[in-house]
Amino acid sequence: MIELKKNKLLKLPGLIDLHVHFRTPGMEYKEDWKTAAKASIKGGYTTVFDMPNTIPPTVTEIALLEKKSLIDEQLKEVGIPLRYYLFFGADKHHLNEIKKIKNKAIGIKVFMGCSTGGLVIDDDESLHSIFKLAAKENILVAVHAEDEQRLKDNAKKISGPQSYSIHSKIRDESAAELAVAKAIQLVRLYGTRLYILHVSTYQEIDLIAQAKKEGLPVFAETTPHHLFLNTSDYQKLEGKVVMNPPLRTIEHQKALFTAIKSGIIDTIGSDHAPHTLEEKAKSYGACPSGVPGIETTLPLLFEAYHQNLLSLDNILDLTSRRAKKIFNLPDHTDDYVLVDLSLSKRVEDKDLSTKCKWSPFAGRLLRGWPVTTVLKGHIYDLSKL
Repeated sequence: MIELKKNKLLKLPGLIDLHVHFRTPGMEYKEDWKTAAKASIKGGYTTVFDMPNTIPPTVTEIALLEKKSLIDEQLKEVGIPLRYYLFFGADKHHLNEIKKIKNKAIGIKVFMGCSTGGLVIDDDESLHSIFKLAAKENILVAVHAEDEQRLKDNAKKISGPQSYSIHSKIRDESAAELAVAKAIQLVRLYGTRLYILHVSTYQEIDLIAQAKKEGLPVFAETTPHHLFLNTSDYQKLEGKVVMNPPLRTIEHQKALFTAIKSGIIDTIGSDHAPHTLEEKAKSYGACPSGVPGIETTLPLLFEAYHQNLLSLDNILDLTSRRAKKIFNLPDHTDDYVLVDLSLSKRVEDKDLSTKCKWSPFAGRLLRGWPVTTVLKGHIYDLSKL
């Protein structure tokens, strides 16, 4: 529920970020759970879902348990009891591990196209096996929906040094559309519960709308960078806005807002994926994909509210209500965030708690910031974090 406090602060349930990359294990120089927990709390998030493309990747039961142990250790060290769930990585050489993690992971993550970390399921036989097994075991499948063959074919057409903006042409709308269509067809075949990550195009939205109309168990997420950045931002931000899937044009951006209002898009995931500034300054091809975002997602949404692009109800749906339904999460009444709707502040790199210390939204003036987060009854004054 949304509640307006006497001091005009807005009270929201603790936010749920269904899509983060906190880089443990193997890439702690970019982020770890100590810095990420602070960043989460500052963003108003009390629950996060972490992705499996770590080093080593989380593709076995042992790797999953070892990762959990590392996370628990880091959270204890920083004294923030962040609630978290882990996705299990689909790997064609470890499909027999899926049954073992049924009650230990929140779902199976399938990369239909290559992204950070190299995990990819690019053959139909493996895809069918995963969707069939997941349906049998009643495990949700979350997909990074970009068609690997389309990405390879597009990349072959490109030669020589390129500007960062070519990223949106190599990983074009068709790559997303093909993969989403294939994933939804697998749902029709097996009845698998499907969560489509970082939806970025109107073509995907049309396919998802049809699936929902059919009554299929298909759910969709978008991201703050696809809502609030577009292809025009390459000129100024260069490698800082290289991510997978890539930035799209304004027409896609507008379609995402419409899809939120119509209920086609269920959730927002920050896809918080930090890299160092040195890495992001590398030339195209060497520059890794991904942007940080967990600290700026809520202020961006409230700025959209002030611009009449979203309602408070839309924000509640995106940040907690739909997530609880899709993933059958418990209500935690001792988790909430207080937001000052009138607080106007610029995003400043120096103020961020993420280890990478930069944001693609740096310099933006946003209205509506979290000021207090309460997690498991612990009160965090965000001005002191």
